[in-house]
Amino acid sequence: MRMIRLFTAATCLVLLSPGIGAAQLQDRTATPAVSSAVKVVPVKTGLNGPSGFTFSPSGNIWYLERGSGEVRIINRKTGTNHLFFTIGGVDGSGERGALGIALDPSFPTAPFVYVYVTRTWKGALRNQLVRITKSGAHGIGLRVLVSTPASSTPYHNGGRILFGPDHKLYVMIGEGHNAANAQDLTANLRGKILRLDRDGTAAAGNPHGRIWSFGHRNSFGFTFDPRTGRLWETENGPACNDEINLIVKGGNYGWGPNEFCGGAAPQDTNNSGPAPRHLPKTYFTGTIGITGAAFCISCGLGAGINGDLVFGDVNTSSIRAMNMNAARTGFSTGSRVLITTSTGGVHSVEVGPNHHIFFSGPSGIYRLARA
Repeated sequence: MRMIRLFTAATCLVLLSPGIGAAQLQDRTATPAVSSAVKVVPVKTGLNGPSGFTFSPSGNIWYLERGSGEVRIINRKTGTNHLFFTIGGVDGSGERGALGIALDPSFPTAPFVYVYVTRTWKGALRNQLVRITKSGAHGIGLRVLVSTPASSTPYHNGGRILFGPDHKLYVMIGEGHNAANAQDLTANLRGKILRLDRDGTAAAGNPHGRIWSFGHRNSFGFTFDPRTGRLWETENGPACNDEINLIVKGGNYGWGPNEFCGGAAPQDTNNSGPAPRHLPKTYFTGTIGITGAAFCISCGLGAGINGDLVFGDVNTSSIRAMNMNAARTGFSTGSRVLITTSTGGVHSVEVGPNHHIFFSGPSGIYRLARA
């Protein structure tokens, strides 16, 4: 089984088994036309592995150096790049490292910075959600809110974190390169999307403790549709198919020990665990290395893109988009390439000030604009 090397090559996932929410659209796009209406505008380059990033209410960019564990702030008015805090013990090998960042919904009144990170803690390698308190220009008082074992192989750690419209913190933890983890609903948090209160405890209304949905392999992207509040996720598969999923409370997305990818039999990577199993809303038969997710809602890229889901294609260092259907419950067309970049990869995709879409690559943060 081919593995994704974080932000350098990636994998895809196909889902063809029976279940609810059947895949509405198979994306067979091999060499889609590149749009000439979009360009990449560098925001800050010469960075050291910016993985996750987010924006403060003032418009400054808070980002992570994946390998060093540094939390840094780019002042978009002055261009300064300020070290806020360094998380100790970070392991940045493979797909590990400082991966996801979110600011408290009431920031800076509630001065909390949340980071998802792989690090050695008390002698063991762990995937953790930690919280740092802003005090002046720097961070203090790192507190571990969630801690779960990291795999002995440096793959499938997930890493996306984001506050939802309900002000709960959603966290993606990869299955640690062990498909069985994704179906284990005991105390095993791997292969799951979590929904948490701000102190890291289980949010009220969750179906399984901290767990919101399960049966996931590995994901570097999810986002909420501003028009509906629905949660959408991009998920890496093995040597076959990437997916885009509509996430629902308690949903089983079928990744687990029965998965099959390759050979003469039908490729089936969501055939594990209890029914019903939710199939993706679209999937890619050829691997693209899907990363990030953001909705273009008045994002300034033109009427032809407005309302679309935008995401990254690591394999070709491209940005893609897909048209939503009228009900915004699926897609009406296959994906198209907005632009193939020269950034060496697409890591995270975020909506910033004025609804503009930004993304990070191996050494910079960039903004999409009309050409």
